[in-house]
Amino acid sequence: MASGSPLHQTLVPLLTSPGGSLSDDDAQFLLVPIHIVTHASQLPPEFLNPSVDSQLVIGLDCEGVDLCRNGALCVMQMTLIQQSGIVFSTYRYKLTMFNSKLAFPDAVYLVDAVEGGKALMEACKPAIESTYITKVIHDCKRDSEALYFQFGIKLHNVVDTQIAYSLIEEQEGRKRSPDDYISFVGLLADPRYGGKSYLEKEEVRVLLRQDPAFWTYRPMSEMMIRAAADDVRFLLYIYHKMMEKLNQRSLWHLAVRGSLYCRCFCINDIDFADWPPLPTLPDFLAAEGYVPEEEILSVLNVPPGKMGRVIGKRGASIRSVKQSCNAEILIGGAKGPPDKVFIIGPVMEVRKAEAILRGRMIDL
Repeated sequence: MASGSPLHQTLVPLLTSPGGSLSDDDAQFLLVPIHIVTHASQLPPEFLNPSVDSQLVIGLDCEGVDLCRNGALCVMQMTLIQQSGIVFSTYRYKLTMFNSKLAFPDAVYLVDAVEGGKALMEACKPAIESTYITKVIHDCKRDSEALYFQFGIKLHNVVDTQIAYSLIEEQEGRKRSPDDYISFVGLLADPRYGGKSYLEKEEVRVLLRQDPAFWTYRPMSEMMIRAAADDVRFLLYIYHKMMEKLNQRSLWHLAVRGSLYCRCFCINDIDFADWPPLPTLPDFLAAEGYVPEEEILSVLNVPPGKMGRVIGKRGASIRSVKQSCNAEILIGGAKGPPDKVFIIGPVMEVRKAEAILRGRMIDL
């Protein structure tokens, strides 16, 4: 495991910080090392060997070259912090308090897939697929796609903060438009979840536009290390603030939608048969008489030359379908797959969206 004096450090919010907004008071933060990992021996054994006796909640993100199935994954960032808090497992459906007494030190780990290669990522596979490690991530779809197609890893047991944000908004009576997906920058700026500006993110975006290979360069620059750490150092704080707000029904939908989002772009010839089953409705919700409509993922094939009709001028067609149906509708776009539409939601709403979209493809 990583040892010695770290060359890089960052500040991680204490989970016990009161309220939602974080000030610049150092008392609200914990100074932790940033470890650049090129070999599995530099990672905590508790992470590499998931166990019911050492359940973890980690912050997770990935960076790469136009990250997707074909866009190289270069860095997988993780935050591992030992503090009293809440563990939510989307597959055992438990929301429990924990007081971690494990051996590993608090740290941000940057798993270098460029230097460590497939051997390093293979060593991480049991943890990323484990039900004993909850992965907190913002918008998991492309990260999951890259992990699956490049390393055969099926991202599992996630709490997607983008989904959680939408559920909290719905739970508190605030409706959002069909295309209103909160960005991580927007989420972090929300005073309920940190109230922090993330100006450095735009700086990195500018660099990526100028040089798409930014994340491939080695050794990693100071800016790369800081940017990678910044994308995960607030995730566990946001997670705990969200867990305080989500009710049991919303937690159930969070579990199911997170599972569907993980497999969304990971389409294969066996219709996701190699993926874990979706979470089942817990007995205590069924006992309350809560019987939600089944939520599904549907993949619609679009014939050559018809995607323009599906999307419409400046996206008008696809927006109108989203407004008509209570379902998420996603297009593969430039990252692909370019000939498919992905629909996630309750069965009846998904079927309604399918029918409308098929109608748009018919030659007049």
